[in-house]
Amino acid sequence: MLAATPLQIRPVGDRPEGFQRVFDRQVDVFGLAVYATSKVPAAKLVHAAGVLAQYLDNDADGKPDNARVIAALRKSKGLVFMFRTHREFEKIDLHHYIPPRVWNERVTIGLFAEETLPAGSVRGQFDATLEEVLHLVTAGGYSLAYPEVFGERPGTRIATAMDKARGGFFRRVPRRYPPGAWYSYDDRSCDYRCQITEYFYWGLTSLLDAQNYPGREQEIRHEWKLNTPEKLKNGDPLLFRMLTNPQYRFPRKCPDGKYRPQ
Repeated sequence: MLAATPLQIRPVGDRPEGFQRVFDRQVDVFGLAVYATSKVPAAKLVHAAGVLAQYLDNDADGKPDNARVIAALRKSKGLVFMFRTHREFEKIDLHHYIPPRVWNERVTIGLFAEETLPAGSVRGQFDATLEEVLHLVTAGGYSLAYPEVFGERPGTRIATAMDKARGGFFRRVPRRYPPGAWYSYDDRSCDYRCQITEYFYWGLTSLLDAQNYPGREQEIRHEWKLNTPEKLKNGDPLLFRMLTNPQYRFPRKCPDGKYRPQ
């Protein structure tokens, strides 16, 4: 029998320092939190929290699937912050309200309500929640829980797989990737660590079949060519084996934001 969602919106308290001066609501998820400004629709705030909960508790038994990952996320004080639009975010100087020492000691990921699309793929659009929330889980969780495997630096197992996917080692984004590269992220502001974060995202969401709907392959092929589980298995066996290794307890079902633990 399914229980009511445990994801409840509550007012932001006076900790962490300064957060209540920017955000007015939050949803707690396994000791982490999703914060939102007053302009973010409540349904989108709960959706983002639900996606986070499902990434962490994919079997919906009410507890995180991987104790090491949730411990790393709590230690890194991971959080998601939401603004209604990118424009709203740009108009606010976070460090004016939140002391830098408070903000910088946390792994933070930003998400905008305008890109939070709960029914995205049904309408031929991608729900950015699946990407941004996953960035928190991998950068603040898996990379710290398994530093030799998923660490975001040269020489780790995921970095080795990424270098093969890109056709070589590139500390900075090259102007042109070698022929045959299936991962060719082209944002030149994205450093090597960021490149791993993005590679992780492309691989896991493709494994979960989140990148496989009409028009999506054409939309993303300039950056990622293995958009289905079968393509990932055949085209990038190194990454596929890591993401399907039961030791790491990766999600097996793509989150939809409707977290209902049994």
